[in-house]
Amino acid sequence: MKILLHICCGPCSIYPVQQLRETGMDIYGYFYNPNIHPYTEFERRKETLEKYAADIGLNVIFDNNYQLEEFLQGIVHRESKRCQFCYSMRLSQAARVARKGEFDYFSTTLLVSPYQKHDLIRETGEAIGDRYGVPFYYADFRNGYREAVGLSKKLGMYRQQYCGCIYSEKERYCRGAKTSGGKKANLGI
Repeated sequence: MKILLHICCGPCSIYPVQQLRETGMDIYGYFYNPNIHPYTEFERRKETLEKYAADIGLNVIFDNNYQLEEFLQGIVHRESKRCQFCYSMRLSQAARVARKGEFDYFSTTLLVSPYQKHDLIRETGEAIGDRYGVPFYYADFRNGYREAVGLSKKLGMYRQQYCGCIYSEKERYCRGAKTSGGKKANLGI
């Protein structure tokens, strides 16, 4: 079985790749993340994945189209649904690539994070899989999250401190700021 695994970063790929290899799947990675801001963060995550993939012998397709404008246009005035749009944008592109490459399945490393919305990822992935004719492979990889964090630290991998989008960066670093669902934001006034 051949699977295209959307990868958001090197550390998040550790456990899913290990698990999928144990099931005997032929895995190709796919790096497509126009949500990541700023561009230097995008490049750092990509470089970390490039090194790790080379170390473990993982073939990865790197989509260098940094479509930040399209991402932002899709979420402006819909910030409370930004994760839904983000998942849909990235998984739709992964499904298109999987169909073109005649993969049996596609999936995502987003499923390793306990901070992501698993039900929404699964629902979105399955709907997109139906649309493109490539089944979405759902696996709850969260039980390997701590193991992957430990290994990524041991390997000296760059580990980001926020999801990737400008809104999650603000929530991480701007004290008292919340950007989704109309929650209180610190406007500095």
